[in-house]
Amino acid sequence: MLPRRIYQFFLIYLLGVFLLLALKYTLDLSDYVIPGLPLLWETAVDVLGRYGWDVLDTLKVAVIGQVVSIVLALVIGVLGRRTTWFGNFIKAAAYNVQAYPIVAIAPIIFILLGDGFLSRLLIAAMICYFPILLTVLGVMSEPVEAVEHFYRCTGRMRWQLEVKIRAFENLHKLTTVIAGSATLAMAGTIVAEFIAANAGIGYSIRIALYQSDLAKILVALLLIGICLSVYQGLLEQAGSLVKKAWTGAD
Repeated sequence: MLPRRIYQFFLIYLLGVFLLLALKYTLDLSDYVIPGLPLLWETAVDVLGRYGWDVLDTLKVAVIGQVVSIVLALVIGVLGRRTTWFGNFIKAAAYNVQAYPIVAIAPIIFILLGDGFLSRLLIAAMICYFPILLTVLGVMSEPVEAVEHFYRCTGRMRWQLEVKIRAFENLHKLTTVIAGSATLAMAGTIVAEFIAANAGIGYSIRIALYQSDLAKILVALLLIGICLSVYQGLLEQAGSLVKKAWTGAD
């Protein structure tokens, strides 16, 4: 699963680079506009180590932000699973916060928290949590009548058991959306770094953009893709192990 993800990313990345090179040579563009292969290689050798550490720094923030968003989505999903006034209020509050574009909220965050770790973490969590929340709300709001009816008739139903039953019944959906949300967590962190942060690969891309250095940006995209492919592959493997452990499958 993991090697396949990396292999697929390399195919997509190389296709994108070849399209850029085809455009470069078709229109006879200079290396200043679209870098050739020699300049790409030279740039990669020059910045690979530094950008590698920048990507790991971004990944660290993205992972923590994703964990925060998962916890937040689970709490809101459990609290809002019932069609009560409180449940509807929780869902409405979550939806309304998400309605504001992150570029409108980001300046407030940076003014209040500065351009360091906390700002990046908060923006990553805000971008990442909403699809998880929608899935959790859908899972927790849908009764598993065949199982829940038995526990209600025997008087053994508690809210904790209800949550476990619904989560178990929809475990595949939950693990899939959590693995997929890694992309949003990484994207949110990079967006935060690109807007106003002072560290991470998003900050390096912003500097490269100011320098009109497309070669550095392409190297950064390569490292981001490799890192994200590995992380998502590990999440999918972890999800498979959780499902096997919970269901008792071999």
